[in-house]
Amino acid sequence: MITASSLEIRIGARTLLADASFRIDGGDRIGLVGRNGAGKTTLTKILAGEGQPTAGTISRGGDVGYLPQDPRTGDLEVLARDRVLSARGLDEVMRRMRRAEETMATGDADARERAMERYGRIEADFLAKGGWAAESEAARITSNLGLPTRVLDQQLRTLSGGQRRRVELARILFSGAQTLLLDEPTNHLDADSIVWLRDYLMAYAGGFVVISHDVDLLRASVNKVFHLDANRAQLDVYNLGWDAYLLQRETDEKRRRRERANAEKKASALIAQADKMRAKATKAVAAQNMARRAERMLAGLDEVRRSDRVAKLRFPDPAPCGRTPLTARDLSKSYGSQEVFTGVDLAIDRGSKVVVLGLNGAGKTTLLRILGGVEAPDTGMVVPGHGLKVGYYAQEHETLDVAATVVENLRRAAPDLTDTQVRSVLGSFLFSGDDADKPARVLSGGEKTRLALAVLVVSSANVLLLDEPTNNLDPASRAEILGALRTFTGAVVLVTHDEGAVEALEPERVLLLPDGDEDLWSPEYQELVALA
Repeated sequence: MITASSLEIRIGARTLLADASFRIDGGDRIGLVGRNGAGKTTLTKILAGEGQPTAGTISRGGDVGYLPQDPRTGDLEVLARDRVLSARGLDEVMRRMRRAEETMATGDADARERAMERYGRIEADFLAKGGWAAESEAARITSNLGLPTRVLDQQLRTLSGGQRRRVELARILFSGAQTLLLDEPTNHLDADSIVWLRDYLMAYAGGFVVISHDVDLLRASVNKVFHLDANRAQLDVYNLGWDAYLLQRETDEKRRRRERANAEKKASALIAQADKMRAKATKAVAAQNMARRAERMLAGLDEVRRSDRVAKLRFPDPAPCGRTPLTARDLSKSYGSQEVFTGVDLAIDRGSKVVVLGLNGAGKTTLLRILGGVEAPDTGMVVPGHGLKVGYYAQEHETLDVAATVVENLRRAAPDLTDTQVRSVLGSFLFSGDDADKPARVLSGGEKTRLALAVLVVSSANVLLLDEPTNNLDPASRAEILGALRTFTGAVVLVTHDEGAVEALEPERVLLLPDGDEDLWSPEYQELVALA
């Protein structure tokens, strides 16, 4: 259980949340919604204890499991399986059991006897933490999230961003925490895993808060909605399911508009009458009282919802280039003994549109990193053509300098722009005033997405490498990037689970990983997008 009292959250001069009090109890299945940048991620971090509110208090009863938008783990050398089991401390217990077993098999008589005594104590600890049943539960969760045994036996550093995120999600679900805080849990999941997660949350006995732009997930799993209103810096609590919330919110807005219109009409009449009375000295006091009454009448009204601002995204004309600005020959990549792909050939012609498909872990992100010069292949080469300018959008936002401010990130990408031009571009991406001077590390996932897209816009790239560009975006912002894809005249290599993004791109070719087979695009491949 989590209780928040008189909570206030500010970033710089901007207030994200003012005087909010609420509870999250067992059985509460809460959808936390609001536009990108409203403060959903910041609020969730604070509820998880990874940040402090500006004012107010938070008390937590029981364990809290938190899945951040961009999960990071300190030790990338651990096995994926051990990372999941560590949620209940089983990884260390099983390591101690294995060491004791080795000693019992190979040590001298005294060492074997001590190991047998130690093994009994370790086994008791193992059983107290759930034992083999718990390990079986972890295996069931990882399997349903699309993590096969070969992936679980790999070190985290060898996994793709999508695989690492699914490992972290599996760890949180396996933890047995009484309250879950899940920030965009469906990112990087295929269609089957999303359906499984939806069913899991529907049956979850504890409480949870989920931030998601997956409407089907919200509709199926939540019984309450917390709406974080960026315009009013308020948290509106609806004890309703998703569809009932949408209806009630619209009803509330109609009521607010009606009440404001009526009050403004009455206040205007009072002010007009007061203006007439001010001309007479004997009625000056009465006129002032009328004016004050009109002010109080308007001040007591709820704010009418204003339309959320949306970043205006349009890619400029690409820089001139040769017929084939980018060519890849015989690329291969392995991590240790794990082969990711081999023998990949790809020629990116001027203005061509290519979609890369493959199951999670097939190497889609790795291929884009190699094409973008972020990572080197084991064999083969990437050959730049005449006039090549690459713009790389990374799904984990690795291209951003999180220690630098928003302004500094854009200025580094376009050093020829004046400060006025830089701030004008950022303003079109909703970074104005103090928001433009924030360090990138404090940005939400949606804000990082907007900043990374702003960097692409000023790059004048003629080859865009886009890795899940619609993740973390609200519907209006997603529509903007899909519109930009439709009109961009340069070349695009796209990795996505978003069927709408592929439709907007209208690809000519598809590259299938890990085999590296290339084919002309056909409608049959559209069915593979959400599954890949």
